[in-house]
Amino acid sequence: MIPQYILIATRSVSQLDNIKIVMISRTVYLFVLRGLCMENKEKPAIPPSIWSGQGLNTFCLLALLAGISVIWFCLGKPYPSFFWIAVSFPIVHQVFVWLAWRFELGSAVTSKIIGFRGYLVFFFLLFGGRFVSLFALAWEDRGSLHLGVFQRISIAGIFAVLGIYAMYSVLRYFGLKRAAGADHFDIRYRDMPFVRQGIFRFTSNGMYLYAFLLFWAIAIGFNSSAALAVAAFSHAYIWVHFYSTEKPDMDFIYSSS
Repeated sequence: MIPQYILIATRSVSQLDNIKIVMISRTVYLFVLRGLCMENKEKPAIPPSIWSGQGLNTFCLLALLAGISVIWFCLGKPYPSFFWIAVSFPIVHQVFVWLAWRFELGSAVTSKIIGFRGYLVFFFLLFGGRFVSLFALAWEDRGSLHLGVFQRISIAGIFAVLGIYAMYSVLRYFGLKRAAGADHFDIRYRDMPFVRQGIFRFTSNGMYLYAFLLFWAIAIGFNSSAALAVAAFSHAYIWVHFYSTEKPDMDFIYSSS
């Protein structure tokens, strides 16, 4: 039998450990909170460099490529050309946007070389290529997901409605030029108010959160497991773009406007 004084001492030590854990957690929380507040107060005075945030971008892209490669192998390596072309379009699109935005913010190089109209042409060609390549893969791989008709129609229908409503909101209230990053090229866009209509009533980023559900709708509508994997990759990678490229740019643009 354990003596009573040992039990009391053990409880005291445990209580002290718990107090220490609470104190350390509180200190860390306050430190992080203070850092976030300081980050919000300290406005960037110069545009982000070409490499700002790209360490995160590279790490996440490599991780996503490793993940989708494993999935592709597990699926039996279906339609290699169609599959990897569909994976390549989001990468090429977002790399183009990263370079165009950063060179424009730094010294207006993009405007001097191809102009804003030229940028828009490349932007929407690559954006459209994401849909076309995914559609082609889904068509070739149709039926591989083995979903029932009711499940497929229900899920694809919900995703399609949300995605179409998000795209309508972008067209109706936001504008395609602004969605493509016009505020990097024309300072007039920086003075426009934030949109609070349509899908933007529910979230500040309706494009990335809901519009990309259209890719999921295509994959599920064609019952394609390979297209579903690419849709998930594309949706995840657009959020990598947001945190590694778009958010640093927005912090500079809207703090200096």
